[in-house]
Formats: sequence, C-alpha cells, structure tokens
Amino acid sequence: MINYLFSIGKKSKEACLKKIDIKTKNKVLIRYANLIKKNKNKILKENLKDLSFAKKKNLKQNLIDRLELDQKKYNGIIKSINIITKLKDPINRILLKWKRPNGLIIKRVTIPLGVLAAIYESRPNVTSDISCLCFKSGNSVILKGGSEAFYTNKILANLFRKSLKENKVNPNFVQLINTKNRKVVDILLSRMSKFIDMVIPRGGKNLVKKVQKLSKVPIIGHLEGICHTYVDKFANLKMAINIIHNAKLRNTSICGATETILINEKVLKKFTNPILHKLQKYGCKVIADKKVKSIFKGKSKLSTEIDWKTEYLSAKVSVKSVKDLNDAINHINKYGTMHTDAIITNNKKNAKIFLKNVKSSIAMHNTSTQFADGGEFGFGAEIGISTNNLPPRGPVGLNELVTYKYEVLGKGQIRK
Repeated sequence: MINYLFSIGKKSKEACLKKIDIKTKNKVLIRYANLIKKNKNKILKENLKDLSFAKKKNLKQNLIDRLELDQKKYNGIIKSINIITKLKDPINRILLKWKRPNGLIIKRVTIPLGVLAAIYESRPNVTSDISCLCFKSGNSVILKGGSEAFYTNKILANLFRKSLKENKVNPNFVQLINTKNRKVVDILLSRMSKFIDMVIPRGGKNLVKKVQKLSKVPIIGHLEGICHTYVDKFANLKMAINIIHNAKLRNTSICGATETILINEKVLKKFTNPILHKLQKYGCKVIADKKVKSIFKGKSKLSTEIDWKTEYLSAKVSVKSVKDLNDAINHINKYGTMHTDAIITNNKKNAKIFLKNVKSSIAMHNTSTQFADGGEFGFGAEIGISTNNLPPRGPVGLNELVTYKYEVLGKGQIRK
C-alpha cells in the first residue's frame, strides 16, 4: 500500500513540473466536457451502482442526496467545465511590479501550489471540479473519494485522464486512488509530505477533524458551517421572511445553510411569528430561547447552550433574541465558525458595521447565506470554502489555487 501511494505521489510531483500553455489547458477541458457528454449513460450507470451500495450501507439520506447524479447535477458538471475553460490563466499573472532606486525591477508573479491531495465524500461533481481547477491552475491532484462514490469517481477521473492523453499531456496531472482501503487516508496525511503540498478535505465534520489531526501539510477547508442570519431593527419584514426561509430550507445539508437566527429585541414581537411560522409550515423544527419562545405561537423547544454550537444540517433552526447589533456580532464571533453570516437591514451604517466586524470568511447583507455554496461567486467551480485566517479564504476557486514568487530583474547591479 505504501509503495503504491509513494508511486502516485512521485508521478504527481513529476507531472506538475511540466508547464502547460493555456491553449492546451483549454483543449483538455473542452475535450473532457465532450467525453462526459458522450459517456452520459455509462456515468449514470456507474452512479446507480454507487447509490445501491450507499443504501445497503444505510448512509444518511442527506449523503445519498449528495451522491445521486440526477440530470440537473450532470448538466452542472458540464456547465462548470465550460465556465472554467473560459476563465483566464491564473498562472504568470503579475500581481505587483515596482522599480527600486537602484534600478532593480521587482515583480510578484503567480505560480502553481504543486501537488494537491483532495479527500472527499459523496459528491461526484467534486471529482470533475477539482480536477479541472487543479489542472488549469497548473497543479496536479491526487483524488481520494469516499467509498460510497467509488464507481462514479472512477469513470469521471478516467475520462479526464483520457482527455489529457489525447492532448499529449501527462495523465498523472490527475490520479484517483483506486481502492476503498481506509488506511489510505492515514498514509496520505501522515507519510506523504515530501510529495503533497496542500490537502483539501471535503465532507463531514469527522472527516475534516481527522484531516486536521493527521495532516503534515497545510489544509484548505473548514470544520463546520454554523451560519447566522441576524434580523436588525431596521429590517424589512417581507424581505426577512423570504431570505430566512431560503437560507434555512433551500438545502439544509450544505455548509452555507443558516443554523441560527438572531432577532433584534426591538422587532421581536412583530417579526418572530411571521418568520418562524413560514419555516414551520415547511417542516422546520424551532429551538428558541426564553424570549422568543414566549412570543412564538407555534411549537418550539427551549434552547440550551449546545444549540448555539450545533450545525444541524437538517430542517431545524435555533432562534435567539439579541439586544442590538453589537450583541449579534458578539454572539456570531463567539459561536460561529467563521463561515458565512448575514445581516438583514435597510440601515447602511449598521450593515457596514456588521460586515467589517464579524470574523466570517463570507459576510453578507440582505441576502441568503445559501449563496456561499456551489459556484455562486462566478468562479465556475470551487474546491470548497476555507475558514482559515491565512489565505485562501472563503470560496476557493481557480485564482485561489496559486501562490507567488518574486522575479527580480537587474542590469548588473551588485549590493554595496
């Protein structure tokens, strides 16, 4: 097993040393999209194998939903590839350029990160998204998908490798670890630092915790998405009802779903019932603090401290009354996970204070936290969301999968 993984690591390292021009990169991506179109029936057939396995394994329904490759998701894969193809090459961009008094010209120029290892669960589109993003940004990638998506991941990765070969590019830019052996992840994280430059975990809390604990190299990712929507005293009621309904219930299983609603006590009596009644009408359970519970006419459970720290990933929401804007910000910075937090208000000053003071990697004003997930930033595709304090931060797309070096140009200068 170790020799197998070391061989993959060595091949990945060798592949990314070769610089590929933008024309060839785009030809590979265009061909990949066409191969996915031509092999639609085969891909969906492999996905059915995975779904059958997942159901026998008694996977949670939200994970099965992520795994299933329906027509919309299938079309989404092709759409993402086409968007990435149209994006500018993120490599060799001059970020800064200046001239020193001694005549030296200094440039900060983007370069690839190197070898990325992606460890992920369920979602087959992650295979295609990460492969495309890594290749176009000049990185090679080692893919370790979950056993529940084994067959779908395999065909999607093999089609990318086929496109690389047809365009006379080293197919080892993309390699899928072809085993369900769980020990693989431990070895990848703890014994392959000489091959891997960055690790990308995509999945549940337990997976990300394991990666954070074992990894010997930097990680791009987040542990949890405890996202908040704060209803300010200057909020529009109709807007608040619509945004919160979407932020909580559009898709409860994504990391950008709102888990806690904070309501300013000045509008608590007016806003509580209309907002929560709509949520409850669509099957959402309400967990409320004493003030909210005393006002809400529907069914609710009294909250405890643990509720403010919980990512439900289901039709359940915690609701809290706050004194003012600062109280809301303090709550978010104490209990949040620096993922995505929103304010609903028509007061521009309050919006600005909120956006500048929450520690979130994504701070929003008058919109749904669900926009944090799934290509809504125009990046074409994303490898995930990073809540690290160091960059990249927020949604990680093509332009975030680079680092930089300094190029110093002289005309014979020597240092005195």
